[in-house]
Amino acid sequence: MSQLKNFTKGFIKENPVFVLLLGLCPALGVTTSAFNGLGMGLATTFVLVSSNVVVSLIKSQIPDKVRIPSFIVIIASFVTIVQLVMEAFLPDLFASLGLFIPLIVVNCLVLGRAEAFASKKNLVSSLVDGLGMGLGFAFALTLLGAVRELLGSGAIFGYPFIQGDGMLVFVLAPGAFIGLGYLIALTNLIKKNE
Repeated sequence: MSQLKNFTKGFIKENPVFVLLLGLCPALGVTTSAFNGLGMGLATTFVLVSSNVVVSLIKSQIPDKVRIPSFIVIIASFVTIVQLVMEAFLPDLFASLGLFIPLIVVNCLVLGRAEAFASKKNLVSSLVDGLGMGLGFAFALTLLGAVRELLGSGAIFGYPFIQGDGMLVFVLAPGAFIGLGYLIALTNLIKKNE
C-alpha cells in the first residue's frame, strides 16, 4: 500500500509541475504540442527512474563530499542514452525538443529526487518514486501541450477537433504561462475539494 501511495503522489498531490513547480523550463518551452510534451515527459521519466535506481544501488559507495557531482554524472549518462536513442529513432521529436533534452541533466526534479529520495531509500521505493514522479511530470507536460495545441491550432496530437483558426497566443510563449496558470489553479481546486 505504501508503494502505491508513493507511485500515485506524483499525479495530483505532489505533481512536479502543477504543485511542486519543478521542471518549469521544459514545461514552458516544449509544450507547444501534446506530442512534444509526451516525448519530453517520457524522456525525463526514463532518466528519473534509471538514475533513482542507480543512486539507490550505489548510495553507500559514494562519499559525501562528491555526492552531488556523482549524481550529476549518473543523470548525464542516462540523458546521453536518451539523446542518442531519440536522435536515431525519433529524429522529428529530437529536432522539436532540441536543447531541452540535454537540459534534463540539470532538471531540479531529477536531481532533487536523487538527492532527497533515492539516496536515502531502498531500490524498490526509489524505482516506484521515480516512476510515479516521472509519469506525473509526463502527464503534466502532455496535458499542458494538449491544452496549448487545442487552443492554438484546434487539434490534439495532430488530430483536428475545432474548425477554424486557433488563438495564436497559445502557440507562442505567453500561451505556456497562461495555460500553466489555469492548470495550476485547477489542480489547487481539486486538491482543496479532496
